[in-house]
Amino acid sequence: MKEDLMMIGEIADFFGVSRKAIRLYEKKGIIRPVEVDARNGYRYYSAAQVQQLNALLELKSLGFSLEEIKSVLEGGTTGEELLEALAAKRQAWQKAMETAKYKAECLEGILDNLRSSRDWEDAAGLTEDQRAWLLVKMVCVEDVRAQKALSEALWL
Repeated sequence: MKEDLMMIGEIADFFGVSRKAIRLYEKKGIIRPVEVDARNGYRYYSAAQVQQLNALLELKSLGFSLEEIKSVLEGGTTGEELLEALAAKRQAWQKAMETAKYKAECLEGILDNLRSSRDWEDAAGLTEDQRAWLLVKMVCVEDVRAQKALSEALWL
């Protein structure tokens, strides 16, 4: 029978996770070995459990908590609840992408400010206070955007 089973180290290596992580999943009741050798404590897993681990790792990478994953794998989540949970995770990832895009735009604004500033080229010769104010002026993208919008509005 053991020819059909995989040891904890084999599945850990296959999925690139630690044995400790798999033991945690076992402790949380998410994945249980089909057999534990009483003599040496080796844990053995079936193909079905390997599939469960694959699903667990995929859901975990999508931001699901171990409790949520346990509920899904045990069938404690209805189809409708699962759809809602997946839609909520998708929305959370979309918001995270929007936030990341905004931060990238802010960094681009700072880079543009620094590239176009002659003051920044002479920053080494400035006092600490002068450098701090110059950096504030360059980094405060919100103020720069507001100033640009106000300037455009005044010149229309």
